[in-house]
Amino acid sequence: MSDAAATKPRKHAPQPPSASNFIRTVIESDLASGKYAARGWGGGPGPAKAHEGAPQDPAKIRTRFPPEPNGYLHIGHAKSICLNFGLALEHGGACHLRFDDTNPEKEEQEYVDSIIAAVKWLGFDWGPHLYYASDYFDFMYEAAEHLIRSGRAYVDSQSAEEMRLSRGTLTESGKNSPWRDRPAEESLRLLREMREGRHPDGAMVLRAKIDMASGNINLRDPVIYRIRKAAHHRTGDKWCVYPMYTYAHPIEDALERITHSLCTLEFEDQRPFYDWLLERLVEGGLLARPLPQQIEFARLNLTYVVLSKRKLAQLVEEKQVDGWDDPRMPTLVGARRRGYTPEGLRLFAERIGVSKADSWIDYSVLEDCLREDLNGRAERRIAVLDPVKLVIDNYPDGREEECRPPNHPQKPELGKRVLPFARELWIEREDFMENPPEGYFRLFPGNEVRLRYGYIVKCGRAERDASGNLLAVHCTYDPDTKSGTPGAERKKVKGNIHWVPARHSFCAEVRLYDRLLKVPQPGTDRDFLEDLNHGSKKIVTARLEPALRNAKPEERFQFERHGYFVADLRDSRPGAPVFNRTVTLRDSWSRQSS
Repeated sequence: MSDAAATKPRKHAPQPPSASNFIRTVIESDLASGKYAARGWGGGPGPAKAHEGAPQDPAKIRTRFPPEPNGYLHIGHAKSICLNFGLALEHGGACHLRFDDTNPEKEEQEYVDSIIAAVKWLGFDWGPHLYYASDYFDFMYEAAEHLIRSGRAYVDSQSAEEMRLSRGTLTESGKNSPWRDRPAEESLRLLREMREGRHPDGAMVLRAKIDMASGNINLRDPVIYRIRKAAHHRTGDKWCVYPMYTYAHPIEDALERITHSLCTLEFEDQRPFYDWLLERLVEGGLLARPLPQQIEFARLNLTYVVLSKRKLAQLVEEKQVDGWDDPRMPTLVGARRRGYTPEGLRLFAERIGVSKADSWIDYSVLEDCLREDLNGRAERRIAVLDPVKLVIDNYPDGREEECRPPNHPQKPELGKRVLPFARELWIEREDFMENPPEGYFRLFPGNEVRLRYGYIVKCGRAERDASGNLLAVHCTYDPDTKSGTPGAERKKVKGNIHWVPARHSFCAEVRLYDRLLKVPQPGTDRDFLEDLNHGSKKIVTARLEPALRNAKPEERFQFERHGYFVADLRDSRPGAPVFNRTVTLRDSWSRQSS
């Protein structure tokens, strides 16, 4: 078992998914048949040689989320996290968090820490079940020696190129290695020498002996161990040989008593080897039945993003973005900084469901889930993103009064806040036009609008500098029309604009984020970097109402008319928040394409 401390259960666990899917049907059928009620399944190891850290609690089912600690999790991983933890939660089971750390050259503790934080942030708890593939390296090596002794594996001294050429193709069978019939004693000796570091990287490998003529290339004597003289972030220099992922994964599942091993469709062709290996270890008495079953589902294909680790790393390394947590990145650290909520992501995972067929999910589905969640939780505030001065000429100079807008229009229990009203205000530049088109109901000379939560004003003149730049808009107000006062609504106007007080508002950096890529399926027939949306980040200096000054990092608000925003997790300071736009109030992309 891992030496990491167990996490404390959360008081408010996320609700399990409710939509039916084929995996849920399989699980319910297995539970009804008693498939995993065999003696010893939930109560610890069966055979004497089973791993001493196998789980002891009597969970009805066990799933696992098995990330490789070689990068940051992205939104595609969120689907798998929600599926595995959600199904376990729903059926009285346990979900393990397990790091498949079999490749020491690409793995770092930084990624382990980030993955743990991301799963916690999504709202899931693995209890005592935090494991690593490296927990089982001794058992895996013992199993490899067993395979050699039973005639099921051999050490191959061919070069990587020679093995590639002899592997065959989808239409041609492979050719047996000249070392395939190497005596077991010799293969055992060589494997031990590999383990002791007596041979250089690439000099030889251990291969399973299955069938070089198989129609499934994955069964043509796959490599199960290779030499890697690299320090491991957990085991140090103990090992000079490391198991391949396809060999390690089924062993990990079996030792942890996993019942349903949920994988994406690219692992479907690996399932025959998964089953072959576990059967051979049962025959040798190293494992006991019932064995875990691998079930494949379609991975998330999301428009307007790339979810390839290689491409995401390229964006970071070439400085196309501001790091792994850039709010435009589809990483979970980026999504969190953008203001995405765990609840919104879990709603998205539930809404898109689980399927066997590959399909594309439009990014607007994710954005709609976020809007749905944020609409209920985000308090309302006012921000003027492109400010121009509004001067109320007939309002007494030096006078101030309070307007009291609600913090949330559907939640009166959240109360109201104070918004000072005075002679000089800031409004949006787009809310004034001297020569407006038909259907424009905001400020233009002679027109009346309501200042939201305040008075009705009548537009007068525009004040400009010598170059014609707009400096201020002048107007007059009707003192009998203050919102919330008796008779204020007798006078009707079509326009309603927002504002902040000039004196009490403050300047703040606001980052207007948009989709990083401008086409639904970037890189389909060209380099995906050609599809970058160079307008995906715009920084403005906005004027914000005073109630926003003490916003805490990750505190979310709806800026009226503009969308949902979050105080930046990294750059906000006490009394000086920086805001990131999470999502607009409406789907502007579908309107552009219609």
